[in-house]
Amino acid sequence: TQKFSSLACFLDLPRPFRIDIHSASIVLSMRNPVNIGRVLIRERGPFFLIAGPCVVESEDMTLMVADFLRETEELLRIPVIFKASYDKANRTSVDSYRGLGIDRGLEILCKVKEKTGLPLLSDVHSVGEIERAASVLDMIQIPAFLCRQTDLLLAAGRTGLVVNIKK
Repeated sequence: TQKFSSLACFLDLPRPFRIDIHSASIVLSMRNPVNIGRVLIRERGPFFLIAGPCVVESEDMTLMVADFLRETEELLRIPVIFKASYDKANRTSVDSYRGLGIDRGLEILCKVKEKTGLPLLSDVHSVGEIERAASVLDMIQIPAFLCRQTDLLLAAGRTGLVVNIKK
């Protein structure tokens, strides 16, 4: 129990979250609702889906997937947040495909939002990308390999957007 109270102090809670301890596991639950684009997320729902291609490969493919997800959202009545990375900087090989880059990738993601109305999520890898990405995205994702980069986390938090920190 002692280590959990230390964790609560480290996380500087409460924010919109609180820590509940159940059988030695930590459960983060929301106190305040958050908006991710047009999707309002509360403590008790709704269930929502984050889906999309791993990386923006082309405008046609990205829009096709987004149209499918929008139709699926309407059919199943499950809110969808569209996720695609404009740059996958965490590849195991320098020769692996990384995406179209921030300029073209954000341009295509902006078209996804305009055409489908789906909220947008993408990985952000550096402080220098935050402002440009936040002008298009509704939610920022910090990749697991960057989850301890304090400057990046603070810059993402200052945007006012919801930040998904992968771990």
